[in-house]
Amino acid sequence: MSKKIFSGVQPTGNLHLGNYIGAIKNFVDLQNNKDNSCIFCVVDLHAITVMQDPTELKNNIRETAAAFIASGIDPKNSIIFNQSLVPAHSEGSWILGCIARMGWLNRMTQFKEKAGKDKEKASVGLYIYPILMASDILLYDATHVPVGDDQKQHLELCRDIAQKFNNEYKCPDFLRPPEPLIQKHFSRIMSLKDGTKKMSKSDIAEGSRINLTDTEDQIINKIKKAKTDNDTLPGNEDGLKDRPEAENLMGIYSSLSNQNITDTLNEFEGKNFSDLKNKLSEIIVTKLSPISKEIQKLLSDKNYIDQILEDGAAKAQDISSKKVKKIKEIVGF
Repeated sequence: MSKKIFSGVQPTGNLHLGNYIGAIKNFVDLQNNKDNSCIFCVVDLHAITVMQDPTELKNNIRETAAAFIASGIDPKNSIIFNQSLVPAHSEGSWILGCIARMGWLNRMTQFKEKAGKDKEKASVGLYIYPILMASDILLYDATHVPVGDDQKQHLELCRDIAQKFNNEYKCPDFLRPPEPLIQKHFSRIMSLKDGTKKMSKSDIAEGSRINLTDTEDQIINKIKKAKTDNDTLPGNEDGLKDRPEAENLMGIYSSLSNQNITDTLNEFEGKNFSDLKNKLSEIIVTKLSPISKEIQKLLSDKNYIDQILEDGAAKAQDISSKKVKKIKEIVGF
């Protein structure tokens, strides 16, 4: 069955292995299925829910688009654009925000996590950004959205908004509640320094992550210094319990080698971490080095990246503006 796929990545800069395995690699696989039509968005409007340096933001938008293309997302086969170039997203968000309910937003756990203890100082944008996310998705009649565990709640909100709009305005099936595409394995890549924490660009320890732009030597050195425990590697999944670093490194290896965790466990059963690290370094370098080189090549021609984003935005605007026009007619504008 054909699927309409929509997904986005925030232009936070310093894209790393977690972004690649948790999102971009999956995007490429979805695009390569000829039954799918895919839209991939650099969600820069979401990025400004926290203060951004304008120059850095512009560079990060280009870097994210370059990472998409370098990883294998083809602008000829998928729509690639940045959100702020398509006014329909913001316009749709306001109307849908008048459908959403405060109680729904109050239940969003990610706001509580990101706002921290001093939520009174958090931006209004951070609080309501799940509504913008719903607009992003619903304007394209997306049937499926790739999401990690941390975004499932937002997709449920999107579905609730769609259903309430359809019920309130008596237009069954006008806004299509999307289905989640949940990556069951390896959607969350953890820090190389602490297997209980998600790999993040905000971690002050540079050795905690593999950046997509890291050199071969940097990759090898970071994996060599990655935290481990003193036991040999297990041969079954039960043996990974309470061993977060072992689970993380084996998960990364499984994902990049396109094999299931059982095969990886069989491959390394009884071996030392040094054996796993050597093979892991080798496969990360093999997978990421071509991507890193292509990112640098693409970023050397900013006009080329900007043109791809503008061309993608024109296609996205053509689709989304028609949907917004119908939404406005339904509500009485």
